[in-house]
Amino acid sequence: MKQPALTSVRIPLEVGRLEGVLATPDKAIGVVLFANRNSGNEQGIRDNAVALALQENAIATLLFDLLTPVEDSRQSNRFNVDLLAERLQLATAWVTSQNTLAGKPVGYFGTGTGAAAALRAAAHFGERIAAVVTQAGRPDLAGAQALASVKAPTLLLVGGRDTSAIALNREALTSLNCNKHMHVIPGAKQSSDASGPVAQVASQAITWFSRHFGR
Repeated sequence: MKQPALTSVRIPLEVGRLEGVLATPDKAIGVVLFANRNSGNEQGIRDNAVALALQENAIATLLFDLLTPVEDSRQSNRFNVDLLAERLQLATAWVTSQNTLAGKPVGYFGTGTGAAAALRAAAHFGERIAAVVTQAGRPDLAGAQALASVKAPTLLLVGGRDTSAIALNREALTSLNCNKHMHVIPGAKQSSDASGPVAQVASQAITWFSRHFGR
């Protein structure tokens, strides 16, 4: 299989910039932006594994930090859903301006508070976002009003032994009015635990994005 084209991304801010990597497979059917505040943390490593699986299925990926290093040092920023969603909107505008991806379907993969940011951004863009997947996330933090405004088909992934996360994701599911589904991954405290569940997350994400990207 031909390796995807890799592009270093630097999205300018008023102060600082967002940095990441855009991977574009040959004949990409769409692009998925990963909403994670820090791509260098443990969840970011798991996101890389999911991104590689998507790339192998002709889906481009943008892995980047929603916060600059200085911003991430302030704990309050990590839970500032408004700020995180704003950054994801900015990255979406950037990626859709790239010639190689112009007109391609756009999706979001959100983890942790990035799940809420992904749903807020999806609500903002409406039908311009083709699909959303959240994993080990807090979609409830997006708020009932934003959740009710999401048009993109949304898949919520949660670990089978994470009872609190199941309850919070189920709460968010009831507020969504779009095509929606919650999938519980058996045997995992979190849906990101261990290699087996990560492979299941990747499989679920590939199926969801491919279906809604029109494959």
